[in-house]
Amino acid sequence: MKHLILGALLCLLSVLGYTQEITVLNNYTQEAIVATISSKNKAISITSNQFGKANLKKLKDENIIEITADGFIPLSISIETLKEKDFTIELVPIAFDLDEFVISTSKWKQKKQNSPTKVYSIPLAEIQLQNPQTAADLLGVSGRVFIQKSQQGGGSPMIRGFATNRLVYTVDGVRMNSAIFRGGNIQNVISLDPFAIEHTEVLLGPGSVLYGSDAIGGVMSFQTIKPQLSTDSNTTEVFGSGTMRYSTANQEKTANVKFNVGWKKWAIATSFSTSNFDDLKMGSKGPNEYLRPFYVKRIDSTDVVVQNEDERIQAPSGYSQLNLTQKVRFSPNDKWNFNYGLHYSETSSYSRYDRHIRLKNGAPRYGQWAYGPQTWQMHHLEASYDKRTKLFDNAKVALAYQQFGESRISRDFNKAARETRTERVDAYSLNIDLLKNFSNSDLFYGLESVVNQIFSEGINEDILKGIKQVGASRYPRSTWASNAVYINYQHTLSDKLQIQGGARYNLVNLDAKFDTSFYPLPFTTARINNAALTGNVGFVYHPSTSWNIG
Repeated sequence: MKHLILGALLCLLSVLGYTQEITVLNNYTQEAIVATISSKNKAISITSNQFGKANLKKLKDENIIEITADGFIPLSISIETLKEKDFTIELVPIAFDLDEFVISTSKWKQKKQNSPTKVYSIPLAEIQLQNPQTAADLLGVSGRVFIQKSQQGGGSPMIRGFATNRLVYTVDGVRMNSAIFRGGNIQNVISLDPFAIEHTEVLLGPGSVLYGSDAIGGVMSFQTIKPQLSTDSNTTEVFGSGTMRYSTANQEKTANVKFNVGWKKWAIATSFSTSNFDDLKMGSKGPNEYLRPFYVKRIDSTDVVVQNEDERIQAPSGYSQLNLTQKVRFSPNDKWNFNYGLHYSETSSYSRYDRHIRLKNGAPRYGQWAYGPQTWQMHHLEASYDKRTKLFDNAKVALAYQQFGESRISRDFNKAARETRTERVDAYSLNIDLLKNFSNSDLFYGLESVVNQIFSEGINEDILKGIKQVGASRYPRSTWASNAVYINYQHTLSDKLQIQGGARYNLVNLDAKFDTSFYPLPFTTARINNAALTGNVGFVYHPSTSWNIG
């Protein structure tokens, strides 16, 4: 009987040991590190919170665990050794960052050095250091993405000459691209709140197998705040931050509040931002054609040319914006994890500055040219399941609904006729992503289904008489759908060489109805049903820790 009791106590102590809380620190500064703690084959992983702490319960059956963090030498350690170190680990910083994990190349955490595609990461520390005014500025300061910006409230990313519908934006794994992403520049990326972004990845090259044909130029993947659970079931984890910012270049006034409340199984994270930007003042070395000696002001129902007191003030170019990010997490056990995310963004109307500096016969070309309020909201529900089965080791199912709203308002100088074109897109998506680990290889596969409903209308208005009439819309009223399956396989031939290949089969459908009242088209409907098979093959060779050839 004594042996049975002793055995039970040993088992209990063993279990308690495996579920001990680990703390990860910087070896030099002793600061906490947000690190990834995973099983040796990466099938199971957890992430330490901002205090460097994580509960090892999920890894209780592992003998060896790996600890990695951006910019630090990765560490493999046994549970026994971890106990001897009192569950406190110190990682050593490194000059080269090849061992950091990226998500954009496979939709799962994968070592950057094992990706045949060049990926540039913008971690939270760099975002905080750069302190960008908008998400477009965040991409611009990376030096890897060119931002076309005709005005404040703008920011259209370009990667290696590709833009708009040749690039894919993802937010927490959900594609932000909609059916009205056209060939010209778009401003949708400013809808993201830089205060709510924890990590950004820029995939510099084709990502069509995983993301579809519009990723031919690259992918920009944004990971936003994640609710942190309490590592101790007897305590509630509460932390937060607040920011206030003022900039003289455009009289920017920005405020942000961010907080997290975590319990054993539930956690919430919130970020709220509000910004007000006045007219931008250009630098003294700027081009003369962007100087603003005068601007148009509406006075007593008449467009009046007003002398600008400071020709470097780009009037009108100011606008305001607010952002809300709300996350809720529920983890009933080690295997299941549920996340709900709400993103909401709204701007005021903002003028398109490059149109306002145009002249016609020596007078301003336009009395008004503005983008109407740009709105974006996303509801995202994701369920993830971690358990080794015959078909997969990890599975994620994500449902999302997005609504985009935008408009264009234009009127010639001292003319009464004003045109307003308004668009709304309702986007529904379903993603199922699966990961299966083998001894020397990884299999990624899944499916994606996206449906967009496009509503577009035009209004012609006489602003003097107050008469409104139906005008030509910018787009036909239509439904666009994309359904696809993909598979991606990576095999490790040796410690220095990996090969990777994948394929995607995509079906695209379009059903559009045209209003021929304004455009004398010889048809009223258009239907498209196309299929495409996409594939790629790549390799990665890293002859040393500081070289990566792919």
